Amino acid sequence: MSNTNVQIFDTTLRDGEQVPGCKLNTEQKLIIAEKLDQLGVDVIEAGFPVSSPGDFKSVEAISKLVKNATVCGLTRSVENDIKVAAEALKYAKKPRIHTGIGTSESHIKYKFRSTQEDIMERAYKAVKYAKSFVEDVEFYAEDAGRTDNEYLARVCEAVIKAGATVLNIPDTTGYCLPSEYGAKIKYLMENVKGIEKAIISCHCHNDLGLATANSIEGVINGARQIECTINGIGERAGNTALEEVVMILRQHPHLNLDTNIKSEMLYGLSQLVSESMGIYTQPNKAIVGANAFAHSSGIHQDGVIKKRETYEIIDPKDVGVTESAIVLTARSGRAALAYRAKKVGYELTKLQLDEVYASFLDFADKKKEISDDDIHQIIEESKVYNELSSQ
Repeated sequence: MSNTNVQIFDTTLRDGEQVPGCKLNTEQKLIIAEKLDQLGVDVIEAGFPVSSPGDFKSVEAISKLVKNATVCGLTRSVENDIKVAAEALKYAKKPRIHTGIGTSESHIKYKFRSTQEDIMERAYKAVKYAKSFVEDVEFYAEDAGRTDNEYLARVCEAVIKAGATVLNIPDTTGYCLPSEYGAKIKYLMENVKGIEKAIISCHCHNDLGLATANSIEGVINGARQIECTINGIGERAGNTALEEVVMILRQHPHLNLDTNIKSEMLYGLSQLVSESMGIYTQPNKAIVGANAFAHSSGIHQDGVIKKRETYEIIDPKDVGVTESAIVLTARSGRAALAYRAKKVGYELTKLQLDEVYASFLDFADKKKEISDDDIHQIIEESKVYNELSSQ
């Protein structure tokens, strides 16, 4: 793998599906998995095979379907989990077992009622066992965000010795500040013996709204895989949004980092996931929200009409959106009205625009948004309509 390439590990079908009420059936999962493969994701986390017969069936079916991406199954550090995952993944062209255990003081003391040394031994044994089934084994250190860096480094060394190819460093609770998370990745890059044998992966949650920022800091400091979901769906406040990290890296070429994602598919896949899971995507969602390329302020509209880049850093077509939206409201100016009027067949002179604009403002004060039908009505009821009709 190129040192400038950041692998995209999509967990929409596993972590994303853990949102209450968002259960997908196998057929829906297969449709999304095929689209993810076409999108260019490097890894598809297809599910948690031991959790239910349905999840096992879905992981197995996805393994048969996917042509290009690695197909991954999640497990705990439990032999039966790992054995079942290996069985579910047996048809995958590129299988990966994702196993791990909590490493923070809180998890060790209260969740496992164990010790650091015991947890490290369990981690080593789980990776070693997974390695007996597949070559590609990813280890997750759950709650790594709140794990002491020195101990975390020792755990990473142990699982690399056991054969781990990827080290997942999750900010499970979304607690870290970007500077803290970036420093943690940097510490591991500099202090884990054998780190060159594995890829560090960022798996960040959005409890404080920092998942995307943390993931970007992670790859800036040496991580080369980001774990994310379409639309940022996932447990509690969600996960890192795939579309956000992909476009951030693409819009900042000075970072010299990029992905294999076909970005023009992002909007369509966002819509598919939203509809399949019944999750409403907020209009102001970055990249794929309904308002991501919509402009209603007169000043902004005038700038975008003259030169799109004035207020848009991304070309809508690059993410699969047809064009920017000029939304007419009481805050819109003459340029926006002329632009939209031309779209529906009226070429207005400056004097005609002045006449129609006054009527438009009266109309706009009574409605949140002016539609194309409204534009026809405004113009047809104006004094300039006869002039336009005779042209």
